Amino acid sequence: MEIQKLKTSAPGRICLFGEHQDYLHLPVITAAINLRIEIEGTKRNDRKFTFDLPDLNETDRFSFDGTVKYTKERDYLRSAFNVLVRENVNIPSGYDCTIRGKIPINSGTSSSSALIVVWIKFLLTIAEDYRADDPMEIAKLAHRAEVIEFNEPGGMMDHYATSLGGVLFIEFKNPVKVEKLKSNLGSFVLGDSEEPKDTTGILARVKDGVLDILKDIKSNGVDINLEKTLFPEIKSKIQHLSADKIALVEGALSNREVTLKAYKLFHQDNIETKVVGSLLSDCQSILRDKLYISTPKLDRMINAAIDAGATGGKLNGSGGGGCMFVCAPNDPGKVAQAISHVGGKPFIIEVDEGVRLDYFH
Repeated sequence: MEIQKLKTSAPGRICLFGEHQDYLHLPVITAAINLRIEIEGTKRNDRKFTFDLPDLNETDRFSFDGTVKYTKERDYLRSAFNVLVRENVNIPSGYDCTIRGKIPINSGTSSSSALIVVWIKFLLTIAEDYRADDPMEIAKLAHRAEVIEFNEPGGMMDHYATSLGGVLFIEFKNPVKVEKLKSNLGSFVLGDSEEPKDTTGILARVKDGVLDILKDIKSNGVDINLEKTLFPEIKSKIQHLSADKIALVEGALSNREVTLKAYKLFHQDNIETKVVGSLLSDCQSILRDKLYISTPKLDRMINAAIDAGATGGKLNGSGGGGCMFVCAPNDPGKVAQAISHVGGKPFIIEVDEGVRLDYFH
């Protein structure tokens, strides 16, 4: 059956707990959010894809006969296509596509990963490939297209979060383990600082910094188990490091402990949003004071939201700008207004499902 017209969509995501942990193979807790990106396409009678991106006031196109050449940095539409071609996915024809979205771009809410996930879902669907109905496989393919294809420093968290949806506890073992958690958390308010951020640079600094420090520590005879070691157990053994490096190690280990506390909370019969908010704020303290990835504007937005009734919050994504979010089960409108008053762009959000086929015929 040839599909003449279809639409696929995928959510953005927030990292509830465990920011900057996935590439250290430590667990995270994520939530897909109801800000989505969609691709709507109509079949062509040739082997050409065209793309209208009205949100960016851009267009793109490529013809295909096998893999295609990249024309720009992080050329995700082509990289996802190439990954599938190498997987022997048979793309039957081209389509005229329109791509629209409500996910803030380059702001830490996984807009690029959501684009790749929804595009892979689109391509697998028109190819009638069995993996179109397997969000785990879509997540793996998306990670290859975004991170491995361009040798980027990021991890896998975004691809699983946007593909599977809901609230997830993800352990980055081999294979990756994913557990769906309770998602009755009520409303959150996301705030875009509209500060530009250097995602790749921050990821490289924090990731490479922690990994280099661990090698240094090991060469000095100190063994750290990232999954179990508590910072007080090694504090006296790493005093030869600079204060910034010690803070990075403490941040990584403390971040893990907050994530595990939150994981236990999600298994209680009743999830208290006050406790969720408190843990989010604990996480923010680590990201701000140990990893140094918050900004004064993000801090002002979080503080204003809490003063307006939010139970707690943190920055979202790699940091250095972009978005923050707060848990706001009561009067999220008031919280959103408070974020706006200090210069942020607010979005009232809730947990949403993962990548999906919205319609086809």
